[in-house]
Amino acid sequence: MVLAAPGIAQHDSASADLASPLFTSHELLELTIEAPLNTVFKERGQESSYHDAVMKFTASDGTPVTLNIKVKTRGKFRLQRSTCNFPPIRVNFARKEVENTVFAGQDKLKLVTHCQNGRDDYEQNVLLEHLIYRSYNLLTDLSFRTRLARITYVDTDRDNADSLTKYAFFIEDEDLLAGNRGWQALELMQVPPAAYDQRQLNLVDVFQFMVGNTDWDAYLKDDEQPSCCHNIKVIGDPAGPVYPVAYDFDWTGLINARYARPAESLGTRSVRQRVFRGVCGSPASVEAVLPLFNEQREAIYALFQGQAGLDEKHIKEAVEYLDEFYEIINDPRKVEREMIRDCRRMGE
Repeated sequence: MVLAAPGIAQHDSASADLASPLFTSHELLELTIEAPLNTVFKERGQESSYHDAVMKFTASDGTPVTLNIKVKTRGKFRLQRSTCNFPPIRVNFARKEVENTVFAGQDKLKLVTHCQNGRDDYEQNVLLEHLIYRSYNLLTDLSFRTRLARITYVDTDRDNADSLTKYAFFIEDEDLLAGNRGWQALELMQVPPAAYDQRQLNLVDVFQFMVGNTDWDAYLKDDEQPSCCHNIKVIGDPAGPVYPVAYDFDWTGLINARYARPAESLGTRSVRQRVFRGVCGSPASVEAVLPLFNEQREAIYALFQGQAGLDEKHIKEAVEYLDEFYEIINDPRKVEREMIRDCRRMGE
């Protein structure tokens, strides 16, 4: 168990970025993936197998690039056939083959896909979730970076099958995020609140409140996972301190996906209703991180208002949802009522 007192760490990963260029740019990637998708998508369990595939794209200098890759299904809720007919994918690269390409330094990457064919709002969800990650990046470098892509999928299981082009995004690997800082991605059965860097924990608490996420737990594992925590990765030095890194935002109120439902224990009727899930502690510790959110307010809004492909309806809804958050954090009485008093007591 990690019990060391939290401290402040400096994070310098510039040299590592030179060797792993994928996440140093926000330019849209245009890719083609040729894979036996019908076979791949039949595997909906946690023990899915990798299948040979090919990725094609044009390098920045105009050179055509072809990579031999492997793909398999991944995920939990979005892995279910009843949720997504086009589930999330894990892409396995050959390290030597990706040298001197945009994927240099990458091994295995999560790919968030559009979930459902034939429903435009699901593709909008991809863009919104990507922007949530980017908003998180503005607030802290202890967050997963993403790279948006426009991918043409070709199902090699089917002769003369129509191709399908959709938005998707890659998520930075947890071992690289930790390793670039000389840390580890840790697997623990539980993490007591005091083991975390408190400022980083408070930042995550408020960020999850901002995007309307209640589908997470930074302290305990759930029944479906071998280790802590639910939609939180724990990184740091085994001797402490450790840092929570949030991920998986498709159940947020900001996205408001068709399939998202709040937990019954919360007593809310919609994921759009915010619930502060920070553990009860010093009110001053929560209030201390609020100025950072105000400092990045314009930059966060600009992400949503400037995202190509995001339609006006979803831009308007996202901005209005963020407006509600900023109205709360800039009113001390609302902070007290909707965050401080509504804090989570361990065991809830």
